[in-house]
Amino acid sequence: MAQQLKVDVCVIGAGSGGLSVAAGTAQLGLNTVLIEKHEMGGDCLNTGCVPSKALLAAAKHAQSYRNNKINGIASIEPEIDFAAVKDHVMDTIKSIEPNDSQERFEALGVKVIRETAKFISTNTVRAGDINISSRYFIIATGSTPVVPPISGLDADKVLTNETIFHLREKPEHLLVVGGGPIGIEMAQAHRRLGSQVSIFDMGMILPRDDSGNVDVLRETLKDEQINIHEGIAIKEVMHTPNQVKLIIEKNKEKLEITGSHLLIAAGRKPVTEGMDLEKAQVKSTRHGIEVDARLRTNKKNIFAIGDVAGGPQFTHIAGYHAGIVIRNICFKIPAKVNYQALPWVTYTDPELAQVGMTEQSARKQYGDAIKVVESLYEENDRAISERHTAGRLRVITTKRGHILGASMVGHQAGDLIGIWGLAISAKLKIGAIAGMISPYPTLSEINKRAAGAWYTPRLFSKRTRGFVKLLQFLPF
Repeated sequence: MAQQLKVDVCVIGAGSGGLSVAAGTAQLGLNTVLIEKHEMGGDCLNTGCVPSKALLAAAKHAQSYRNNKINGIASIEPEIDFAAVKDHVMDTIKSIEPNDSQERFEALGVKVIRETAKFISTNTVRAGDINISSRYFIIATGSTPVVPPISGLDADKVLTNETIFHLREKPEHLLVVGGGPIGIEMAQAHRRLGSQVSIFDMGMILPRDDSGNVDVLRETLKDEQINIHEGIAIKEVMHTPNQVKLIIEKNKEKLEITGSHLLIAAGRKPVTEGMDLEKAQVKSTRHGIEVDARLRTNKKNIFAIGDVAGGPQFTHIAGYHAGIVIRNICFKIPAKVNYQALPWVTYTDPELAQVGMTEQSARKQYGDAIKVVESLYEENDRAISERHTAGRLRVITTKRGHILGASMVGHQAGDLIGIWGLAISAKLKIGAIAGMISPYPTLSEINKRAAGAWYTPRLFSKRTRGFVKLLQFLPF
């Protein structure tokens, strides 16, 4: 006979969003249970953000040896032990793992159940031999890679983000299907670690980012001898014991490219299978569970957050969603999601960063009633001294200076973009950035310089110069 458990909050999924909700509700005094059938920490810790950034850090370090730009220091080809680099990746995961561990959450007062969760009704979930009745359920099961239906493709013979970090031997030639952030990051990392790399995409790489910024990154990737095939169709995949061959079509011409390994980074799908959502009468589509602005499903006691909710697929969005849910459940505040200041970063070198609208999306909504200003890395003294001069910042505002978005490509762009997210969230006008004092010499001066450029045409206009001359007749 099944054990009966009654709680206030039941969280399904121990990824970033689920862990944040569980920690918050438990520490605020609600009886909380957390159900996870796989590893604590979810995709971000085990197969996503953490291992990918560790691998990118190793690759960037290797590249600094062979591409030194400071006179007087010789460039050398680094000796790379690929298996040892993977040890570095695993060590990074292990260092962060305690923060997401079952022991830590049990110490916070969360009951952790390591089983598969299946709904029995709108108020009850079964996990192993336990029936959990709860006032609220939060579904935070995340997403998983999609393997597209390409002729000849064997899903068991390809790599995804869930398997590539366990690969101990260096790929001779890595073929990457998908030009989104995961594909591009892994392509550059493996190229810098000594693999030949080719990227394939039906459209253009990184289509959500500012196209001009992507052009800067694309040239870097090409300079590093990464082969980029955009606007192609993959007609067939052929697997042999030691190789994989892609037959592609581009401009009505068929090409054959042979590699040693194939990485599929062509999108992700929400994890809803096997949860028996129909027994809870929760509505979902192939894009995810349907939620309202408060992240509630059609059953108001059941919430969905993170990737499974069908919105932006970023770890920081899952954490943001957790905050929305905690405010709704614990404090009864009808908090709603607002993606106006949504940031995202592609951690290549140079980095791509974006918050709010791109110029393309702003023009769709506002037409010509926007103003675009930019600041170049090559004009920043810190960037010049460190030889990181490839890149730019572009800021998009209304004609009256209300900030709509900022797009950046360059060294540490992901760290520098944050101030524009704050400005959008706080509804600051660009004058607030122009008026701040930036320490010299820092890359952050790029932000102030762009804001100052917004005022340059007006400040040094004939009209302003005339006004200044008139003021000189006044006593001091």
